[in-house]
Amino acid sequence: QDGLKQCLADFRQQLTWVERLDVTLGPVVDPVSQSASTTDALDPENDFQREMTFYRQAQAAVLEALPRLRKLHVPTRRPDDYFAEMAKSDQQMQKIRQKLKSKQEAMERSEKAKQLRAMRKYGKKVQIEILQRRQKEKKNMLNAVKKYQKGLSDKLDFLDEEQTLSQGNKKGNASQRTKKGPNAKRRYKNQKFGFGGKKKGSKWNTKESFNDVSSFQSKVAHNKGPRKGGKAGKKALNKRPGKRARQKMKNRAR
Repeated sequence: QDGLKQCLADFRQQLTWVERLDVTLGPVVDPVSQSASTTDALDPENDFQREMTFYRQAQAAVLEALPRLRKLHVPTRRPDDYFAEMAKSDQQMQKIRQKLKSKQEAMERSEKAKQLRAMRKYGKKVQIEILQRRQKEKKNMLNAVKKYQKGLSDKLDFLDEEQTLSQGNKKGNASQRTKKGPNAKRRYKNQKFGFGGKKKGSKWNTKESFNDVSSFQSKVAHNKGPRKGGKAGKKALNKRPGKRARQKMKNRAR
């Protein structure tokens, strides 16, 4: 008992209230019931009522302490340029920042992986649909061919569809080739040797040359006019003399 009294005496230091700032009050008056809640009416098992009592008691202490501090000219608000050191060190905050960054990067990676999986599923779905459509078209064409062979149908529409598809593929390939253009080796040879021209079939008649008769001469064509050299002139010069002329030539030689 003596020791307890000694400890109590040490606690009760004779200091001013500004140094102690102790306020002992009951809960503030409830504005709804217009009465202070007593400890007898308080149910300790009711969490909401207990916490509300703590709140009311702290509110009463603030309403009592603030006017006394203002009388003593003690500031109760933090100034705008107040600088307070953080409770945690910069190293600890750096670790926290790195951890948050790693979590964010992990979330971004998982999101990208989800998007890739979704794109792969969609691509696979489209590929399956295309294959199914081709198989269906092939099956329909085979059925049409069988019907035509058995004489059940006299329509050849499936051949037209096949030709249009093949022509469309050829046109697509040709457009791709024209867009692509010659390779570097071909371009170098064209620059060095030129483009040349068409050799084979260059003397063939065309529609325009066939219809052009401005240089046609009927006398020359039908051997009625004078010949100027050429194959006909050679034949006339090398013509064999008649029998009498040959005999005269033999007599002269004798």
